[in-house]
Amino acid sequence: MIVNLAGVLLLFLLLVILRETGALSNYISGVLMVCGIAIIMASSLNITVGYLGQVALGGCGFMSIGAYTAALITKAMEASGILVGAGAPDTLRFLIGTLAGGVLAAVFGVLVGIPALRLRGDYLAIITLGFGEIIRVIIQNLKFAGGKGFSEGQAGQALVGINRLADIYVVFWMVVISVALLYTFIRSKYGRAIIAIRDDDIAAGASGLNTTFYKVLAFTVSAFFAGIAGGIFAHYIGSLNAATFGWLKSTEYVIMVVFGGMGSLTGSILAAIVLSALPELLRSFSEYRMLAYSVALVLVMIFKPTGLLGTYEFSLYRLLNRIFHGKKAEKKQEVK
Repeated sequence: MIVNLAGVLLLFLLLVILRETGALSNYISGVLMVCGIAIIMASSLNITVGYLGQVALGGCGFMSIGAYTAALITKAMEASGILVGAGAPDTLRFLIGTLAGGVLAAVFGVLVGIPALRLRGDYLAIITLGFGEIIRVIIQNLKFAGGKGFSEGQAGQALVGINRLADIYVVFWMVVISVALLYTFIRSKYGRAIIAIRDDDIAAGASGLNTTFYKVLAFTVSAFFAGIAGGIFAHYIGSLNAATFGWLKSTEYVIMVVFGGMGSLTGSILAAIVLSALPELLRSFSEYRMLAYSVALVLVMIFKPTGLLGTYEFSLYRLLNRIFHGKKAEKKQEVK
């Protein structure tokens, strides 16, 4: 734990040095922030897709709820003069709005999860995909969210004028805290119960686990962090358009989970970084991005059905122990 924390602090120190010396340009910082948002989204989806074993395609629906809630709250606070000036940090408004977005997304996670999780497989995928599209269309027509109202059809406008309160440092710590909380959740008794349900639903229920409760809990936790990612996205991009949160974007995040490893937060992190940075490196071939994703996904499913990392989780302590003490010390630690 201490070793991993030290690694995070060293990584943050490196980020500060690169940023303050000008070695890290605004463009690269923007790419890193996009990667950070993708990390939170992929990690949150891994709770339902990987650890629970249920295919959910409505992640961007919860992300949009968090994004619009956070943006509207911070805009309202700024218009009312709440926590503006007088030494009040901008980050505080950002945190309040983003947390509120996460909470509202979690509420919708409960409302959708209770009926939806009675289904499984393709049926659940269709239900969650439909939910995401319903949320997108509703937001697209809400006047206070930039739309023209339902009577005017779907010709919604973007919600603009959002202060860009999320910088590279804020995003870094939001990613660290989110991943740490998700990892702690998975290692808790709740996470172990969710994994047990994934492995054998009937046996888990027979052993006394309330399978419906744990399924809804997993769905709620996933929705909360998707809402957090949405709040960060809103304050990074500065404007919102409901079309951004379509089913295609939800599919991209699911691909990250499957590609990295269903049941591995480390895999989700690596896949999110690679698949978010890759379009920037291959910008001239951006129209073939989904084709490249599809081919890569098919190859992974053929040769590594559990994803690139499977259920493996990286540990800096374990790595250093292996480097300096060899396999014997590692095995001894595992026995302890």
